[in-house]
Amino acid sequence: MKKVSVLGSTGSIGKSTVDLIKHNPDEFKVIALTGNQNIELLADQAIDLSAQFVVTANDAKYKALKNLIGSHSIEVAAGREAIIEAAQRSSDVVIAGIVGAAALEPTLAAVRRGAIIGLANKESLVCAGDLVTTEVKKSGATIIPVDSEHNAIFQVFDFNDVHHVEKVILTASGGPFRNSTIEQMATVTPDQAVAHPNWSMGAKISVDSATMMNKGLEMIEAFYLFPIEKGQIDVVVHPQSVVHSMVSYVDGSVLAQMGTPDMRTPISYALAWPHRLPTRSAPLDLIGIGSLDFEAPDPIRFPSLRLAREALQTGGSAPTVLNAANEVAVSQFLKGKIGFLDIFNVVEKTLGKVSHSTLEALSDVLLLDEDARKTAASLA
Repeated sequence: MKKVSVLGSTGSIGKSTVDLIKHNPDEFKVIALTGNQNIELLADQAIDLSAQFVVTANDAKYKALKNLIGSHSIEVAAGREAIIEAAQRSSDVVIAGIVGAAALEPTLAAVRRGAIIGLANKESLVCAGDLVTTEVKKSGATIIPVDSEHNAIFQVFDFNDVHHVEKVILTASGGPFRNSTIEQMATVTPDQAVAHPNWSMGAKISVDSATMMNKGLEMIEAFYLFPIEKGQIDVVVHPQSVVHSMVSYVDGSVLAQMGTPDMRTPISYALAWPHRLPTRSAPLDLIGIGSLDFEAPDPIRFPSLRLAREALQTGGSAPTVLNAANEVAVSQFLKGKIGFLDIFNVVEKTLGKVSHSTLEALSDVLLLDEDARKTAASLA
């Protein structure tokens, strides 16, 4: 049995991971589960899966979580340090499903002990790609991307013959406003922005899909996940979300990974790697789908791709600033404090105001992240 820890088990990725583990009970033993506010669900998961260690990130929720666990022999803890400890506990696989920059420290902790990391968190590589990849080389850890796009590339990328890779092609659904005008996008509400046409995701990730910032972050992430150059990353809009991404080779071949839009498929690949695991995902019905469409993203209506590509080319701390500013802007939008199009403006202005530097340690990343957030908040 593989020993597994799930960081962020009450979120969208975490719940899908728990579902897979519950339906394959002979394959996995759960070491640790972590969550934030939803301690009722967290406690239920820990009891159902007989977890050894359960953690809430919220210190104030410790007593309530302890009471919910009751007489079950499950160790309970709370707070930032406990989340890091959960990542350090002895497990074969760590599913890193915590949303945002908060995932950086626990992800690094898992990397440093040489674990297999099912990485569902874009921000760890966007904020600290150089730092994370350096630690991977030191420890011998393995990162299996859980994002459907990067997981698709991982499955069809020839790591033994990288010189014959021409480029990687990330597919994007285009989100709910793919065909909307700028005038229509100016009046978008948070409820409209989180209503993704194909995927069931958390609010922040859904808004990132609506702005296409998720694809911008994925471009940066792809640079750190795969042995490619910055100019070898393309994005194409594919509304059906059937082709999850592609790798183009110098001989003209383009290899694609396809499947129904269900996050259990890439998560199962990360859990079972280098093998495969049965899932309850619906089989792909190409005849029923009928046709697959592809189009270029609109840089005018979706400037996130330009901002992300510029940050990637600049390097250093620029992607960290991009991510921090976006998190703040999305949060303000979801609270109804700024408009949908203001998200782009806050990110671009923050990139222009915060000075870029080289990040040599985790402390550098955290300080810059804090500075960028304060700047973005002042602009929102």
